[in-house]
Amino acid sequence: MQFKNPEVLYFLALLIIPIIIHLFQLQKFVKVPFTNVAFLKKLVQQTRKSSRIKKCLILATRMLLFTAILFAFSQPYFSDKTTEEKQHTFIYLDNSLSTNATGEKGNLLQIAAQEIIENASKKDLYSLQTNTNFSSDITFEELKKTLLNIKNTAQKVDLSTVLLKINNSNKTKTNTLHKNILISDFQITYNSEFTNVTPVFSGIKLEATKKNNISIGSVFINNTNTENLTINILIKNQGEAKDNIPIAIFNNEKLISKQSFSIDKNSTKTILFTIQNQAKFLGKITLTFSDTFSFDNTFYFSLNSTKKVNVLSIGNNADFLSKIYTKDEFNFTESTTQNVNYNSIPKQQIVLLNELENIPESLSKSLLDFSKKGGTIVIIPNSKIELQSYNLFLNSVANTKIQSKISDTLKITNINFNHPLFKNVFSKKVTNFQYPIVKSHYPIQAKNSSKIISFENNTGFISQINNTNGNIFWVSSSLSKENSNFLNSPLIVPVFYNFGKLSFQHSKLFYYLDAENVIDVETEIEKDEILSIVNSNSSFIPPQQTYQNKVTITTNDNPTDAGFYYIIRKKDTLQTIAFNNPKEESLLQFLDINTLKDINPEINFSSSIEDFFINLNNKNEVHWLWKWFLALAIVSLLLEILILKFYKP
Repeated sequence: MQFKNPEVLYFLALLIIPIIIHLFQLQKFVKVPFTNVAFLKKLVQQTRKSSRIKKCLILATRMLLFTAILFAFSQPYFSDKTTEEKQHTFIYLDNSLSTNATGEKGNLLQIAAQEIIENASKKDLYSLQTNTNFSSDITFEELKKTLLNIKNTAQKVDLSTVLLKINNSNKTKTNTLHKNILISDFQITYNSEFTNVTPVFSGIKLEATKKNNISIGSVFINNTNTENLTINILIKNQGEAKDNIPIAIFNNEKLISKQSFSIDKNSTKTILFTIQNQAKFLGKITLTFSDTFSFDNTFYFSLNSTKKVNVLSIGNNADFLSKIYTKDEFNFTESTTQNVNYNSIPKQQIVLLNELENIPESLSKSLLDFSKKGGTIVIIPNSKIELQSYNLFLNSVANTKIQSKISDTLKITNINFNHPLFKNVFSKKVTNFQYPIVKSHYPIQAKNSSKIISFENNTGFISQINNTNGNIFWVSSSLSKENSNFLNSPLIVPVFYNFGKLSFQHSKLFYYLDAENVIDVETEIEKDEILSIVNSNSSFIPPQQTYQNKVTITTNDNPTDAGFYYIIRKKDTLQTIAFNNPKEESLLQFLDINTLKDINPEINFSSSIEDFFINLNNKNEVHWLWKWFLALAIVSLLLEILILKFYKP
């Protein structure tokens, strides 16, 4: 039992006063001489004894009356919390795409939101974390308003982030009882490690009734000619085999082709469509099938007329460059140092300095301006370079210095597979390839550089010098046949091909939501101009960086819905891009809650949201007792009245 006003109980000490008065009462019996009759003497004794009993009863009822009144004013109650403490409930409600499935009661997300509204206490404070927003210390009405408007999103939040917010939220609140509840399907896309020190929480697992799913995983083109394109559609099936599933391809809203297919249990399959080759195609692929998820039955892609990358090689003629930078993808130009057209440099995306003995001052100034405006520079030194000329240029463009030439035969052995230059080049890490060699090289001394390919002594053969604007790549050795056999290595093609491709990020067939996407738009805009991305339902201004002949756009949190979007300059459409929902959301793989219980026994899972809140509300309910003590006081007063009226000693 707890008391709201415990200080009132100090007045119980005053109850000693009537007890003292009773024990040391001033009234005394007076002896009156009477006839010495035995009967009368006995009657006097009985009257004195009855009078004492009556007074004790009256004292007891009055003591009980005052005690009950004092207890009533102290306001006693039963509860798991004190009346001064507040109840704060932290709720994480997973509104990822995977919760847009059907459970026993209906849509998982909508039913969960409705049950929270119906069962949560209207008196408590709440913090609500979703995949898109965090609302701290809100009332029930604010919680209700947010839940009524909640929608599924492609954005993800790591459960470790949620647990960190729980910790931070609890630390900032004093005199508060905390309860944490995580409502999710606990899909394994959430990369969280639970330990025995994980903050204690109650979990509720949302489960769909269907346990199979078919989805469109990806789209790619692997066969093109002047007339037709072959569209390859990768289909993934999770669950039992399925037959006669309709699939169709649209150009925007116009149906182009339709077919049906069958797929084996837990397998993948590629479906082919042949369409007419055209400069612009807004592709939409749809599957007609009812399963666990519906958001992955539609896939968007866009074909834009891709502009070629402008490549300028300055220096010695190199046959290998013209073979790599072919006419179908690149505008490749070669020039000697004496014949360089300096007016053409700003129009390039990438400039290669191929084995120059020195870098003239006029060329150095043009390349410095080119780099500041986002251009890519690849430097291949000559075996006999003028060190001072190179250092003047590299120091001005990237605060970098070349060290003296080292004449030592070294093998090229290490590849940085995580570098963007080798993205999608290798299906697995290769360690047993035939190592190329160099006989001499020029190491660099740079404050901020990363090695792409390294020698056996772990020094850099090809390095990227990190610059605030454009990319600068340093090849530390001459590639002439007299100095190296790197030109005969299978690495030569992907390295220089991707030098060209990375210099300008053409739009891809499609992009995924909730991922960082970098898109280069070839356009020249004025100083205060910006590009925007729009569709029929929304528009936003993405982060962007303006260069001389392009604008680099980055998307991450926006857009939020799959579909076609248009990159707009004023009222002109510069490019069309397609966004799709993350493919990880289609996985039917979820965390085992029994494993979580084994890791941390204090983590518990409730059977339903309703049971959780009923249990929480019952624990926090205050059972007031002052009414019972007031009733006891009234009863004591009535007893005293009855004793005074009917008890005659």
